[in-house]
Amino acid sequence: MKKILLSIATLLFVFSAQAANPKYVIQVSTDDARTQKIVLNNAANLQKYYGADKVDVEIVAYGPGLGILTTGNKNASRVEKMAMTDITFSACQNTMNGFKKKKGHFPKLTDGVSITPSGVVRIGELQQQGYSYIRP
Repeated sequence: MKKILLSIATLLFVFSAQAANPKYVIQVSTDDARTQKIVLNNAANLQKYYGADKVDVEIVAYGPGLGILTTGNKNASRVEKMAMTDITFSACQNTMNGFKKKKGHFPKLTDGVSITPSGVVRIGELQQQGYSYIRP
């Protein structure tokens, strides 16, 4: 009886793991325009490969990489469109606080961007939830 229950439990685990969407977190911590474009391309390619509703993708920006999520960035309209296709964008509050201290105001974020208290912590939390980590 124990072997049967163990077999059933194993099968349930395997099927539930297969049913879950693959999950990816992509870090952007540089203001390099080429790298930022690669970040957005990686996210789009993941959705293209799996299907937009069959993969979870979150882009976490901090430090100099926060610029990719601001309205002044040349990718602002692309970020806004991608946010509407179920890609999550998280901006680091710590970085924003440093920006405010230096410039006297918070950077204006693109529509669809959420704020996380700490970008580094957010990446760690997502990895603990089974997200694969990508850093172009």
